[in-house]
Amino acid sequence: MTDPDYDAVRRAGVLRVRRPATEWLSTGWNGGRRTADCAYNLSVPEGWERTALGPYIDDRLERAEFETTAGDAASPALLTGVDIADARGARCGSVTVYATAGISNPAALPMEPTPADRAASTAVEDDDAESGQGRGTVNLIVGTTRALASGALENLIAVAAEAKAATLLAEAGVPGTTTDAIIVGHDPSGSPAAFSGSGTDVGAAVRACVREAVRASLRAHYATADAELPTAVDDATYGVSTARRADVFQPALASDRSQPDS
Repeated sequence: MTDPDYDAVRRAGVLRVRRPATEWLSTGWNGGRRTADCAYNLSVPEGWERTALGPYIDDRLERAEFETTAGDAASPALLTGVDIADARGARCGSVTVYATAGISNPAALPMEPTPADRAASTAVEDDDAESGQGRGTVNLIVGTTRALASGALENLIAVAAEAKAATLLAEAGVPGTTTDAIIVGHDPSGSPAAFSGSGTDVGAAVRACVREAVRASLRAHYATADAELPTAVDDATYGVSTARRADVFQPALASDRSQPDS
């Protein structure tokens, strides 16, 4: 097998994924769009508490001896409680995916919440707070050599998240954890792709890669961790169950409004 189009190396608890002049989109800390040579996934030690993340990430990259250049000075980075030795990659066609997966902090979404679900629910009132700790989080770094049209890169996050949720539901009965994050990247100089949905070549490849990489990382993590793969929130060290209900309504017809929309 030839080297992946998005090459990765790991050192000192850091996974570096590299492809020059990639345009990345991240849902993680300090996320958004940027062009850089690299994306990173950093494993944090057990008991680590949130701190000034920018200086912390810079220090970790320096200690791992990953030199930053003009092309990757603003590289996107994710943080995980999973050991980087448990990272796994998968490739299909134009797509490469790297995953670290642990679910000590699962986030369940019951369709018919029960009193037990409400007891397990730990709603977060502070939008800046993160619920759940421990050796958890499912992080994905997704890259394609195609050049995605406007909107298709954003849609690739949805495709990857859907594939992650389907995989975790099959493996552990939950769609995700409280701290999951995704980075997607494309090559602006590659072969154009107008869409990235599940029915496209790019979207189908992302779904396959996410499934294989997440399953492989889960198996690696729980083969060495001092815990078994939880299959429900109650089995996990930390976890939440969204038991609150929302009010359902039908949007009004324009003819029902006395005033036109501004």
